Amino acid sequence: MTAQDGPDREQVLAWVERVATFVSEEWGLAPISGRILGWLMTCHPPAQTAGDIAGAIGASRASLTTNLQLLTSIRLIRRFRRPGERNVYYEIEDDAWSKVIRQKLAAFTAFDELVAEGLKLGWADETRAARIRSARCSIAALTEVLGDQAAT
Repeated sequence: MTAQDGPDREQVLAWVERVATFVSEEWGLAPISGRILGWLMTCHPPAQTAGDIAGAIGASRASLTTNLQLLTSIRLIRRFRRPGERNVYYEIEDDAWSKVIRQKLAAFTAFDELVAEGLKLGWADETRAARIRSARCSIAALTEVLGDQAAT
């Protein structure tokens, strides 16, 4: 592989491992889910069999299968067969990252509704009410920033 071909395999796998750490720490998924996502973001060709993925990231077929099913069920990756082939392929969904963002925003919206209910409880202690209002202000600020970004 030459420099113009891109990073070498070790660099890619190191990055895939960083994706695994992020996915585990930030999203609460198993590191192998992050390795699968990282690999499918970088691999060529973009569609890979379970065997291809297992070989690339050094995973057992059993844990790989479970995590492929999870990632498929939450629609970050898709599973398909090519006409005339027996192999099953996996690839990142075209809109995977917009799905992640929409899910996170939906969670913030749901939490904002819950926080609004908490404010209606009639707090006599202002410091307790202030902590609840702080959550609402943070969610409102996020919504404003995202609205500004969508407008540009």
